[in-house]
Amino acid sequence: MALKETFYISHGSPTLSIDESLPARHFLKAFREKTFSQIPSSILVISGHWETAEPTVNVVSGVNDTIHDFYGFPKQMYKLKYPAPGAPKLAKRVKEVLMASGFKKVNEDKTRGLDHGAWVPLMLMYPEADIPVCQLSVQTERDGTYHYNLGKALAPLKEEGVLIVGSGSATHNLRSLRNSNDDSVASWALEFDTWLKESLLNGRYEDVNHYEEKAPHAKIAHPWPDHFYPLHVAMGAADENAKAELIHHSWTSTISYASYKFTTAA
Repeated sequence: MALKETFYISHGSPTLSIDESLPARHFLKAFREKTFSQIPSSILVISGHWETAEPTVNVVSGVNDTIHDFYGFPKQMYKLKYPAPGAPKLAKRVKEVLMASGFKKVNEDKTRGLDHGAWVPLMLMYPEADIPVCQLSVQTERDGTYHYNLGKALAPLKEEGVLIVGSGSATHNLRSLRNSNDDSVASWALEFDTWLKESLLNGRYEDVNHYEEKAPHAKIAHPWPDHFYPLHVAMGAADENAKAELIHHSWTSTISYASYKFTTAA
């Protein structure tokens, strides 16, 4: 079963895992019913919470561990588990297609499970935890074009029924969040988020690849690019003529939960 869609999910705060007041939580819980009804053979998640110098896949032959990589949150969140099976065959294919596309070094990690950028949205999208999951890291010392090309290299996996999901946050400045005295959306966050939406919906993917020069308040919206590069991967894994669709939009202070679907043309 070939898939035409890739996704970028803004996972926002880890409290997405328990907070029923967050609209993004309800969007993800209705994902299979309203957004994507096909059942993938496996899922590849590119999470902003795994940074490495070279592309790295987790090769898990049993059940993925649930990594609670957050601090100072309610105790119940640390008891949550998402025991999705690993996807060693997919990990091998990821390595193959990347190296075939010119990525000279692709590493394997046989001990790492799923960080919250992967398991928090997946536990809402696929609560049965019965679909094999593999993670791929981001390289924060590289740029948007590099990650777009990373996505292009992964595109053949869609023909094998692999669902490719980039997980990050459309805006991600945690310092501004901590310093905020209210829940109003800062002008810089709104302007960046609006620029991103207009760029994607109008197919200006090259502008998004060069967002540092093209976007308003880029460095404020993303002081570090870890949560933005998963978007470039999802975008590249569609194709340059793919149609982008805004599938969810909500805010928590300066954090945008804007999420997008990219549908491959033809």
